[in-house]
Amino acid sequence: MVTIDTPASVESFRRFIISSTCRSFAPRSYLEDSEVFAEREDDLGAIYVEAADKVTLKKIRDMTFVNARDILGIIYNSKSGNTSLKWRQIKRNNGKVAGEASANSLTNLSESGVLTLDWVEKYLKRKSEESKTNEVTN
Repeated sequence: MVTIDTPASVESFRRFIISSTCRSFAPRSYLEDSEVFAEREDDLGAIYVEAADKVTLKKIRDMTFVNARDILGIIYNSKSGNTSLKWRQIKRNNGKVAGEASANSLTNLSESGVLTLDWVEKYLKRKSEESKTNEVTN
């Protein structure tokens, strides 16, 4: 598990959720619409969008697609329970992602633009330094 605490746009986090959950079956128009978000019930790994304006569009498989504007926050929990992330609005469409992510989620976070190459490089450098320190002390 990797601790995440990084700035991110709501659009990059929306793309992360879609790529992690429903890219293979969501209608193309939903994938391309920046106001369409996927939600999921608690017992399946909760995904919830907190917004000033939200309307349910359609339920497909275990996902409910909503049209949402003025996003205040998004809660994402994977089905496996290995990833638990929250996006919180800071200003308009910009916010911060915080929580714990699995290796698989790290890939999706990187591909969707939540994590930058710079973030990944700094993380790997920090882990490398930690392992060197552990080798010296053991």
